[in-house]
Amino acid sequence: MAYWVKIQDQRKEYVINLDCVNTFCYEKNARVTFWLPNSSIPIVINPQSNWEDYQKICDYVEYAQGLDINHAYWVKIIYERKEYIINLNCINSFCHEHNGKLTFWLPDLNFPIIINPISNPESYQKVIHYLEKYTGVYLDNS
Repeated sequence: MAYWVKIQDQRKEYVINLDCVNTFCYEKNARVTFWLPNSSIPIVINPQSNWEDYQKICDYVEYAQGLDINHAYWVKIIYERKEYIINLNCINSFCHEHNGKLTFWLPDLNFPIIINPISNPESYQKVIHYLEKYTGVYLDNS
């Protein structure tokens, strides 16, 4: 089932199926950013200037995280002082280094997420849990 919303960004109006968005990023200044599906175009919603659309996004993120369906596994990950809400089922590859770092690439972004088990243990464990539970892959940390 599609979750369509109309969003105003700058002077453009978008109609977006939020079920196809796989990453949302909350910043300390309360802005929320997400990337249009199948592109790297960011949509940035500021609650001070666009409260209605900001609330639509927040409502969707809350809704999506509460779903218990096979095609979504949403996790909150703190990375570079921002909170990312990511559907890990949309990730196509993970890289585990000998030093324990875990890297993955978000489909519509042009940068990797790199998680260190020492500096970010909670987020690291969420991704490890996902890999073990949904892919059957167990990573060796030795």
